[in-house]
Amino acid sequence: MTTLHALILAAGSGVRYGKPDKVWEPLQGGPLWWHAFWRHYSHPDIRAVSLVVAPGQGERFRHFLAQRAVQAEVLEVGGATRQETVANALDHIPPGTEWIAVHDGARPLVSRDLLDRLIQAVRTHGTAVPALPITETLKHADSGGRVVQTVSREALFRVQTPQIFRADWLREAHARARQHADLSATDDASLVEQAGYPVQLVPGDPRNFKLTTPDDLEMLRMVVGEPNEVRTGIGYDIHTLTEGRKLMLGGIEVEHTHGLKGHSDADVILHALCDAILGASALGDIGHLFPNTDPRWKDCSSLILLEQVAEQVRQHGWEIAHLDAMVLAEAPKLAPYLPQMRHQIAKTLQILPEQVSLKATTNEGMDSIGQRRAIACHAVATLKRHFRRNCYE
Repeated sequence: MTTLHALILAAGSGVRYGKPDKVWEPLQGGPLWWHAFWRHYSHPDIRAVSLVVAPGQGERFRHFLAQRAVQAEVLEVGGATRQETVANALDHIPPGTEWIAVHDGARPLVSRDLLDRLIQAVRTHGTAVPALPITETLKHADSGGRVVQTVSREALFRVQTPQIFRADWLREAHARARQHADLSATDDASLVEQAGYPVQLVPGDPRNFKLTTPDDLEMLRMVVGEPNEVRTGIGYDIHTLTEGRKLMLGGIEVEHTHGLKGHSDADVILHALCDAILGASALGDIGHLFPNTDPRWKDCSSLILLEQVAEQVRQHGWEIAHLDAMVLAEAPKLAPYLPQMRHQIAKTLQILPEQVSLKATTNEGMDSIGQRRAIACHAVATLKRHFRRNCYE
């Protein structure tokens, strides 16, 4: 398949959810729509993906994509209804496109297996719609809630997205609906069916459900293992020792004849911890956040860097659960200073000293560390997810 174009719909009003930006709710380190987008964007048979958003909302999505070096079209053509949104987006898909997939941005857990099944089916049938059989007993009731009859569930299905269609069939179906002012369809398969084309059902995925209410968000987090999600990152730093500098380690001054050479105060412990924390949250590294070409960080206390890193990860929905660092220094002896370092680091990060572990060892006379020309540090950070805010506001 050479010309499959996917539309990710993220223009909904969120009336039933209670707020319009439900697709920005965080899940496993990214907003819901990003999961839906990435799973299509990374599929080898999908050549193009467009995000369809409400007018005036495009810049927020473009900024998010640009931060991740992802180039994709963001269409600000969301309409009053889902049907109108899709119809508007179809006008922006290149004429040579052979197949079009339409997916809800609020369905973040679409799997590669499901996409594979749908793509295989659409090649044969011209349409492919994921569906799950109804397993519950169905009742038809009157306006007062009194049961009128029990409805047979045999051959009844509930459909999902993505729904994939021949591009000419989908375009014609929406054109017919526009011509007849029929705006009642709740999915694209209904329009294609009304246009007289066959709609092929494909086994869906129970995990591929849509976020509609706040309860659905809790269910999504349970399915993916949240809010118990835990991540680990590693950090490393080394600086040479030089005369004429204070030796700053773990946020305190350590008595020694030499200090560490660097743009800031060159505190290898705090730098390694910063990189470990950033690594666990996938937010880059201190060289990117605090470049040595920036005069603001000249001789700056690394406690300031650590504090800013902590704020960054908090804004992205993470809490520091534990830190562990191993300092490699032939001299001076660091054991007497470790308790004070732990307390300083904990105070800066607003965590308990019991959540900070520091150890020191020598390098047994080997390499630049053993020859007292440098000090290094290895660090590990463990973060846990929190949901006190929408961290993509």
